[in-house]
Amino acid sequence: MARIRYADPAELEDDDLRAELERAMLHSTPRPEIQAVRARQPEVLRAFLSSWNALFRNGIVDLTVKELCRLRVAQTLECDY
Repeated sequence: MARIRYADPAELEDDDLRAELERAMLHSTPRPEIQAVRARQPEVLRAFLSSWNALFRNGIVDLTVKELCRLRVAQTLECDY
């Protein structure tokens, strides 16, 4: 199975992307390991962050819908937590 190495924030040349990756590591959202994979391709991370920030961080999606999204993801991943 192929493995993609997680990007280390110190490796990122873009200060904004480095800050976003560090924020994900600090707050565990969006999932830091997934962000670290996206960071291997900066344009992918930028595109994801644009959507994430607009929908979740900046409040377009209300808390109830966010919780339903989290529940659905947990069910999909068969997470009992």
